[in-house]
Amino acid sequence: MAIGNPYQAYQANSVTTASPGELTLMLYNGCLKFIKLGRKAIEENNIQDKNTNLQKAQNIIREFMVTLNMDVEVSKNMMAMYDYMNRRLMEANLNNDLGILEEVEGLVTEFRDTWKEVIQVNRQRQHAQGGQI
Repeated sequence: MAIGNPYQAYQANSVTTASPGELTLMLYNGCLKFIKLGRKAIEENNIQDKNTNLQKAQNIIREFMVTLNMDVEVSKNMMAMYDYMNRRLMEANLNNDLGILEEVEGLVTEFRDTWKEVIQVNRQRQHAQGGQI
């Protein structure tokens, strides 16, 4: 099945060839994109786009919640933060609150940046181990 749009083909290929860590990073970036689109829709008084994009951001946060390994201690703290972000996104959606979106965007950005750092450290370790074999 050929995809006519080269950009869509690239996107599809980048998702199917990404590692789990890279997929998580893509989800964080997607969540940030939807929050920004939700903010823009609020500023433009476009209720439908606001609702659609903020719900997409919430869906990503909920996906993070259901995939947490609760046997790991840090997951309990992450679950509390994800739950908080999800509730705040609902509140922002109901009240058209740009301040809440800014707060959640900051939290998601911190999670994303931390995750990006973890990926880089793991790559460096794998590279170092590969060089020693």
